[in-house]
Amino acid sequence: MLPRIPQQSAASGPKRFGVDAGLSAELAPVVSGARRRALRDGDRQIDTAHLLHSLLESDPEVRAAFGGGPQLDRLLGYLVQRSIGYGLRWQSAVEDFGAGAVTADGRWSPVAADAMEEAHERAVLRGDERARGLDLLVALVADPRSRAVEVLGRAGVELPRLLERAGSGREECAGRSDAG
Repeated sequence: MLPRIPQQSAASGPKRFGVDAGLSAELAPVVSGARRRALRDGDRQIDTAHLLHSLLESDPEVRAAFGGGPQLDRLLGYLVQRSIGYGLRWQSAVEDFGAGAVTADGRWSPVAADAMEEAHERAVLRGDERARGLDLLVALVADPRSRAVEVLGRAGVELPRLLERAGSGREECAGRSDAG
Protein backbone atom coordinates (compact mmCIF):
# COMPACT_ATOMS: atom_id res chain seq x y z
CA MET A 1 0.00 0.00 0.00
CA LEU A 2 1.29 3.43 -0.91
CA PRO A 3 1.79 6.01 1.83
CA ARG A 4 -1.07 8.43 2.20
CA ILE A 5 -0.36 11.78 0.62
CA PRO A 6 -1.37 14.57 2.97
CA GLN A 7 -4.08 16.77 1.55
CA GLN A 8 -3.06 20.40 1.21
CA SER A 9 -5.41 23.29 1.01
CA ALA A 10 -5.70 25.21 -2.22
CA ALA A 11 -4.74 28.31 -0.27
CA SER A 12 -1.19 27.01 0.18
CA GLY A 13 -0.40 27.51 -3.51
CA PRO A 14 -1.62 29.49 -6.46
CA LYS A 15 -5.33 29.25 -7.14
CA ARG A 16 -5.83 26.73 -9.92
CA PHE A 17 -8.79 25.77 -11.98
CA GLY A 18 -9.45 22.04 -11.91
CA VAL A 19 -6.52 20.40 -13.67
CA ASP A 20 -8.98 18.38 -15.74
CA ALA A 21 -10.94 21.47 -16.79
CA GLY A 22 -10.62 22.76 -20.31
CA LEU A 23 -9.79 19.40 -21.87
CA SER A 24 -10.70 18.62 -25.44
CA ALA A 25 -12.21 15.28 -26.36
CA GLU A 26 -8.77 14.05 -27.44
CA LEU A 27 -7.11 15.03 -24.13
CA ALA A 28 -9.64 13.37 -21.83
CA PRO A 29 -8.34 9.86 -22.64
CA VAL A 30 -4.75 11.13 -22.30
CA VAL A 31 -5.43 12.25 -18.73
CA SER A 32 -7.27 9.03 -17.97
CA GLY A 33 -4.38 6.98 -19.37
CA ALA A 34 -1.83 8.98 -17.38
CA ARG A 35 -3.83 8.34 -14.19
CA ARG A 36 -3.94 4.60 -14.86
CA ARG A 37 -0.23 4.55 -15.69
CA ALA A 38 0.71 6.37 -12.46
CA LEU A 39 -1.44 4.02 -10.40
CA ARG A 40 -0.11 0.91 -12.12
CA ASP A 41 3.51 2.12 -11.81
CA GLY A 42 3.03 2.73 -8.10
CA ASP A 43 3.74 6.45 -8.41
CA ARG A 44 2.14 8.81 -5.93
CA GLN A 45 1.29 11.45 -8.50
CA ILE A 46 0.73 11.87 -12.21
CA ASP A 47 3.90 13.41 -13.59
CA THR A 48 4.93 14.84 -16.96
CA ALA A 49 6.41 11.53 -18.13
CA HIS A 50 3.04 9.82 -17.53
CA LEU A 51 1.36 12.53 -19.59
CA LEU A 52 3.95 12.27 -22.36
CA HIS A 53 3.58 8.48 -22.55
CA SER A 54 -0.20 8.69 -22.67
CA LEU A 55 -0.07 11.47 -25.29
CA LEU A 56 2.16 9.39 -27.54
CA GLU A 57 -0.13 6.38 -27.24
CA SER A 58 -3.36 8.18 -27.99
CA ASP A 59 -2.76 11.29 -30.11
CA PRO A 60 -1.75 10.87 -33.78
CA GLU A 61 -0.93 14.61 -34.14
CA VAL A 62 1.54 14.35 -31.26
CA ARG A 63 3.15 11.25 -32.78
CA ALA A 64 3.40 13.08 -36.11
CA ALA A 65 5.26 15.95 -34.40
CA PHE A 66 8.07 13.48 -33.65
CA GLY A 67 8.40 12.62 -37.32
CA GLY A 68 7.98 8.88 -36.71
CA GLY A 69 10.79 6.43 -37.33
CA PRO A 70 13.54 5.29 -34.98
CA GLN A 71 13.39 8.35 -32.73
CA LEU A 72 9.75 7.73 -31.86
CA ASP A 73 10.49 4.03 -31.36
CA ARG A 74 13.38 4.89 -28.99
CA LEU A 75 11.18 7.27 -27.04
CA LEU A 76 8.36 4.77 -26.66
CA GLY A 77 10.88 2.08 -25.72
CA TYR A 78 12.34 4.27 -23.00
CA LEU A 79 8.89 5.08 -21.63
CA VAL A 80 7.91 1.40 -21.58
CA GLN A 81 11.16 0.51 -19.79
CA ARG A 82 10.40 3.17 -17.22
CA SER A 83 6.93 1.76 -16.64
CA ILE A 84 8.22 -1.80 -16.15
CA GLY A 85 10.80 -0.88 -13.58
CA TYR A 86 13.78 0.98 -14.99
CA GLY A 87 12.41 4.27 -13.68
CA LEU A 88 12.38 3.17 -10.05
CA ARG A 89 14.47 6.12 -8.93
CA TRP A 90 11.45 8.30 -9.76
CA GLN A 91 8.96 6.12 -7.95
CA SER A 92 7.46 7.70 -4.85
CA ALA A 93 9.26 10.97 -5.53
CA VAL A 94 7.35 14.15 -6.29
CA GLU A 95 8.15 16.04 -9.47
CA ASP A 96 8.15 19.54 -8.02
CA PHE A 97 11.66 21.03 -8.09
CA GLY A 98 10.75 23.29 -5.19
CA ALA A 99 8.07 24.93 -7.31
CA GLY A 100 5.90 25.51 -4.25
CA ALA A 101 2.77 25.00 -6.29
CA VAL A 102 0.48 22.23 -5.18
CA THR A 103 -2.79 20.86 -6.38
CA ALA A 104 -5.59 20.61 -3.90
CA ASP A 105 -6.19 16.94 -4.61
CA GLY A 106 -2.52 15.86 -4.52
CA ARG A 107 -2.95 13.58 -7.57
CA TRP A 108 -0.80 15.73 -9.90
CA SER A 109 2.84 16.70 -9.57
CA PRO A 110 3.13 20.48 -9.47
CA VAL A 111 5.06 20.42 -12.77
CA ALA A 112 2.36 18.30 -14.46
CA ALA A 113 -0.37 20.59 -13.10
CA ASP A 114 1.54 23.60 -14.45
CA ALA A 115 1.78 21.90 -17.86
CA MET A 116 -1.95 21.22 -17.90
CA GLU A 117 -2.65 24.84 -17.01
CA GLU A 118 -0.19 26.06 -19.66
CA ALA A 119 -1.85 23.85 -22.28
CA HIS A 120 -5.19 25.43 -21.45
CA GLU A 121 -3.67 28.93 -21.67
CA ARG A 122 -2.19 28.09 -25.08
CA ALA A 123 -5.63 27.01 -26.29
CA VAL A 124 -7.23 30.23 -25.05
CA LEU A 125 -4.54 32.31 -26.81
CA ARG A 126 -5.30 30.36 -29.97
CA GLY A 127 -8.99 31.24 -29.54
CA ASP A 128 -10.07 27.78 -28.43
CA GLU A 129 -11.69 26.90 -25.11
CA ARG A 130 -10.19 23.41 -25.00
CA ALA A 131 -6.56 22.32 -24.92
CA ARG A 132 -5.44 19.76 -27.48
CA GLY A 133 -2.62 17.23 -27.56
CA LEU A 134 -0.13 19.55 -29.25
CA ASP A 135 -0.88 22.25 -26.65
CA LEU A 136 -0.01 19.79 -23.91
CA LEU A 137 3.10 18.54 -25.71
CA VAL A 138 4.50 22.07 -26.02
CA ALA A 139 3.63 22.76 -22.36
CA LEU A 140 5.38 19.55 -21.24
CA VAL A 141 8.54 20.60 -23.08
CA ALA A 142 8.46 24.15 -21.67
CA ASP A 143 9.98 23.24 -18.28
CA PRO A 144 13.54 21.98 -18.87
CA ARG A 145 13.56 20.26 -15.46
CA SER A 146 10.48 18.11 -16.10
CA ARG A 147 10.65 14.34 -16.34
CA ALA A 148 9.16 14.56 -19.82
CA VAL A 149 12.12 16.66 -20.95
CA GLU A 150 14.52 14.22 -19.31
CA VAL A 151 12.87 11.31 -21.13
CA LEU A 152 12.96 13.19 -24.43
CA GLY A 153 16.63 13.99 -23.92
CA ARG A 154 17.50 10.36 -23.20
CA ALA A 155 15.70 9.36 -26.39
CA GLY A 156 17.73 11.89 -28.38
CA VAL A 157 14.82 14.18 -29.25
CA GLU A 158 15.91 17.67 -30.29
CA LEU A 159 13.49 19.96 -28.46
CA PRO A 160 13.71 22.98 -30.81
CA ARG A 161 12.93 20.74 -33.78
CA LEU A 162 10.07 19.07 -31.89
CA LEU A 163 8.59 22.47 -31.01
CA GLU A 164 8.87 23.54 -34.63
CA ARG A 165 6.98 20.45 -35.77
CA ALA A 166 4.39 20.94 -33.04
CA GLY A 167 3.69 24.40 -34.43
CA SER A 168 5.33 26.37 -31.64
CA GLY A 169 7.93 29.04 -32.04
CA ARG A 170 10.81 29.29 -29.58
CA GLU A 171 9.49 32.66 -28.47
CA GLU A 172 6.51 30.95 -26.82
CA CYS A 173 8.79 28.75 -24.75
CA ALA A 174 11.06 31.68 -23.96
CA GLY A 175 8.07 33.77 -22.95
CA ARG A 176 7.01 31.16 -20.43
CA SER A 177 10.54 30.81 -19.05
CA ASP A 178 10.84 34.57 -18.62
CA ALA A 179 7.49 34.78 -16.86
CA GLY A 180 8.19 31.87 -14.51
